[in-house]
This record gives sequence, C-alpha cells and structure tokens, in this order.
Amino acid sequence: MATEHGAFWEDLAEDLQDPEFLRHYVVESIRIATIDRIVNALDEARDAADLSKAALARAISAEPAVVRRLFSAGHVNPTLGTLAEVAAALGMRITLEPLPAAERESVTAPLLEGRAADTRALAKHLSKLRSTKSRSGAAA
Repeated sequence: MATEHGAFWEDLAEDLQDPEFLRHYVVESIRIATIDRIVNALDEARDAADLSKAALARAISAEPAVVRRLFSAGHVNPTLGTLAEVAAALGMRITLEPLPAAERESVTAPLLEGRAADTRALAKHLSKLRSTKSRSGAAA
C-alpha cells in the first residue's frame, strides 16, 4: 500500500511538470478548498443562529433542496450569488483575503509561471488543501 501511495505522488509530481496540467490542478485545488471553507463557515453560522436549512431556504426564496445540497457532504459548486444570499441571511458577507506569503509562493507563482520548483511538494500541499473538509460525512 505504501508503494501505491508513493507511486501516486511520483505520478502526480510528474504530471505537474506539464504547465497546462499544473495550472488546471492548482486552480481546481484552490476552488475546492475555497468553496469548502466558505460553505463550512456558512453552515457553522447557520448552526450558531439555530436556523434550520428549510428556514434559511425560505429567507433567500430558494427551494429547501438548494440549501440541503449546499450543506451536504458531497461535492458542491454553488454560484457566488447563492453564497452571497445565504451569507446575507446569516448576517455575513463574502470577502476576499490575500493568501499568506508562503501559500502565494507555493500556489500563485506556479500558476502564473506554469511550473513549480518542487512538484512533489506542490502536489502534497494541494492535496492537503483539497482534503480539509468538516461538513457532516466529509473527511476531517
């Protein structure tokens, strides 16, 4: 099993040497991590407000299934509009924040340049970003 895991990292590190693959993988990894952070924060705010998913759906004039899917453990790809509406109903807003310097170096530079000095380290960093979920039923 350890050999398979090592082979995965080696294959991914090799694939990340292709500028097009690298850019796609970095963007997708950041997209997943960002959406998860936002959705998790909104779900925590909903819980703290003791607001049901159905009540939240009514507040934004959406079908209850929309809110249930948003807070499900599965992969979601909500629109910015939906996230902003949910945030507003919870007394919040969506804002941008700069990446920490180390992350800018490990993520932004390879994205702009199409290459990374250490593709194996980049692969592990992005994998860690992609796997940090806390929604019910998701990996911790």
